[in-house]
Parts: sequence; C-alpha cells; structure tokens
Amino acid sequence: MKDHQDNDAPEYDGPSKSQLKREMHALQDLGKRMLDLSNDQLETLPISDTLRAAIEESRRIRQNEAKRRHLQYIGKVIRQEDDPEALAKAIDAFDAGSEEHTRRHHLAERWRDRMISEGDSVVGEFFSYCPSADMQHLRNLARNARKDVEKQKNTGQARKLFRYLRECIDDAEAM
Repeated sequence: MKDHQDNDAPEYDGPSKSQLKREMHALQDLGKRMLDLSNDQLETLPISDTLRAAIEESRRIRQNEAKRRHLQYIGKVIRQEDDPEALAKAIDAFDAGSEEHTRRHHLAERWRDRMISEGDSVVGEFFSYCPSADMQHLRNLARNARKDVEKQKNTGQARKLFRYLRECIDDAEAM
C-alpha cells in the first residue's frame, strides 16, 4: 500500500497579494494624515527620526508623481515602526471628530466638574492619574473655577481649568 497524502488541501502561504496591497494603502493613508498635522502635533508623536525626515521631505515635494512615490516610501517606513496601530491612535486623537478625541474631551469634562463640586481632594486623585500635572497650578485653577460657580459669574475660569486638564490628559496618554 502506498502512503496517500491529501494534496487537495491548499497550504497557507501568508496573506494574499490583495491583502498586502490593502495594508500598504492603509499605511499610505496614515502617512497622508501625518502630512496634514502641524509641526507641534508631529513632535508629540512617537516616531523614528527616519519617518520624521521622510515627512519633512514629502512636505517640500511639489510634483504630483514624485509626491505619490514618496508617499509609498512613507508607507514602507511606517511599516517598520514599532507600533503602527498606536501611531494611528495618536493621530486619531488630533481629529476633532474621532472617538479618541471625544473620549479625552469627556474625561477632562468629568475631572473638571468633580474638581469644582468636590474640592481639592479630587486634585490629588487627578495627580495620581496624571503625575506630570503641576499640582499648585491645578489647585489654583480649580479654586478660581469654584469661586466663579459660587458667585454665579463666568470669567472663564472653568474653561481654563478644562484646557489644562485636557492638556495633561493628552500628555499622559501620549506616553
């Protein structure tokens, strides 16, 4: 009797050519989104010097075909980055309509409301959540916002508190 192997079952050779193209186009789209970021936003992203240089170079290119080829190069460099998914999430945080932006916005609102209603104990709680925050500055902002609420005035102190909280949350979650 002969050993009969089942040759009907195909072997898995990895992702298809179409799947690889889809993934590459997604990385190129991520590169396009990075080109639209301001220099300050770009500085906050955890990217390699190679990718940063490629983005700066791409911003100088004016010819359409050259720009398209360079975008392919940027996609290739992004593929070699440590964590492209984390990079995409960080870029999403800059988009005003993204889920990540909305989540951080609501988180800052909740902290602000608690600091105004519950007092300085919440400031200490926030400091444990975000150790890079300036506790003295945060206490002053919260105290000023509380005074506004007590006097039923709106001098913008709650808005200042919110902005500072949002900045701290963005810094804490970018790391």
